[in-house]
Amino acid sequence: MNSEFLAGLVATSLTTVPAFLTYFILAVLILVLFLCVYINVTPYREVALIRAGNPAAAISLSGTMIGFALPVANVIQNSHNLVDLVLWSAIACVVQLTCYLVARIILPHLARDIPDGKLAPAIFLAALSISVGLINAACMEY
Repeated sequence: MNSEFLAGLVATSLTTVPAFLTYFILAVLILVLFLCVYINVTPYREVALIRAGNPAAAISLSGTMIGFALPVANVIQNSHNLVDLVLWSAIACVVQLTCYLVARIILPHLARDIPDGKLAPAIFLAALSISVGLINAACMEY
């Protein structure tokens, strides 16, 4: 490869950096917003529990983050504009919040189990959140 050709390839590739930064920054802001909403919906304080070394809180919140990030990543990969990203991320948020509410019905002691550090309910919630996130991502058509 000659240096001019290589320089042209690099220059062409770098033209997508502004779009990358825009999508990445918006996606991170959406993730932070989702986490703020989620931790205010749950009756326990995940961040404080995680700081205190509670593995159940870390597992359940990690699964929820992954379950939310999966459809957001799918939207970024397939979207045509930032409006798609915002709208479909809002849908992913609603789906994950609904997933948590369903888990509370299935496991009525979940609100006590996570702060108590019980791993089995935390693992179940994480797996449910990731599973629902995968299905949610696959169902997003636009």
